[in-house]
Amino acid sequence: MLIMAAGAVLGGIDRLLGNRLGYGKKFEEGFLFLGPIALSMTGMICLAPVLADVLGRAVIPLYRAIGADPAMFGSLLAIDMGGYQLAGELAVDPRMGSYGGVVAASIFGCTLVFTIPVGMGMIRSQDRGLFAKGIMLGLVTMPVGLITGGLIAGLSLWECIRQNLPLFALALLLMAGLWRIPGKMIRGFCILADGIKAVITLGLVLAAVEYLCGWNPVKGMAPIGEAMGVVSSIGIVMLGSLPAAELLQRILKKPFTLLGKRLGMKAESMTGMLIGLVSVIPALSLYPDMDEKGKVANGAFLVSGASLLAAHMGFVISAEPDMLGALLGGKLSGAFAALLLAVFAGGTAGRGRAADG
Repeated sequence: MLIMAAGAVLGGIDRLLGNRLGYGKKFEEGFLFLGPIALSMTGMICLAPVLADVLGRAVIPLYRAIGADPAMFGSLLAIDMGGYQLAGELAVDPRMGSYGGVVAASIFGCTLVFTIPVGMGMIRSQDRGLFAKGIMLGLVTMPVGLITGGLIAGLSLWECIRQNLPLFALALLLMAGLWRIPGKMIRGFCILADGIKAVITLGLVLAAVEYLCGWNPVKGMAPIGEAMGVVSSIGIVMLGSLPAAELLQRILKKPFTLLGKRLGMKAESMTGMLIGLVSVIPALSLYPDMDEKGKVANGAFLVSGASLLAAHMGFVISAEPDMLGALLGGKLSGAFAALLLAVFAGGTAGRGRAADG
């Protein structure tokens, strides 16, 4: 929190001085993120109790039958798209609600409902095969992040493995699909993203009508005021996190450029990973400037590393600060394990079968 506060002071002072150093712009961007964050989160937060009640009837017996806590179902959504709230509502063990909603949802959930559909939509068709290969390598090393985050959160190694068995199975299916039928997988991810957007919008509309008129046909929804409180607290953290992340990028840019040369990647490829720790979309926008090895490495890195230093860290500091260490440890260990695998196993592999996507 002190680091975030220092970032807010840095950004605020630079804004007062006319944004001479660029930190003031990041300060403003942090606050302007309130709108997009509210649109992507509020409706799902409001609907989480209802979804937990409806889905729980099927999910709880199924997950108990395989020895996993139903909270892990919430990790199919991104941490800031309702995954945290859904995991908490479904949890039998509160520890698993925190673990599934923070660590697993920020790694697997974010990849499933955000990084893959957004990436496949943004990236040029000729680069999708390299991005897909990177995602596959990131999924291979995802257990490193999930287990590391679980151990930091206080779970045993066996608990981490057992609780994540459904995610591991789904990750294998995703890898097989991206390798064998990439075109159909892209369409499927886009449909999934549109479906989640529709549910979030419906929840937001219902919550707004209840707030304005006092009437809601769907009983049991969380009040929109509570959801907006969560969003506002994230925005406050991002006032400091974006200037702090900008400072970190500038400090690490030269060492990362040198490291990129040693690893055989262009400076733009290393910059993409640094930016990806803050936000996925600007990192993906750099793909045309990256070399092939860097495109694979960035896809792999984003599986665990996406949005760590902005949205995800801001969310956890606001919602459950005790889990911040687990979030940082899990996402960073998974991201760097994926980077190593991409560098040493991915190489400059050709586009292969995935290129027809």
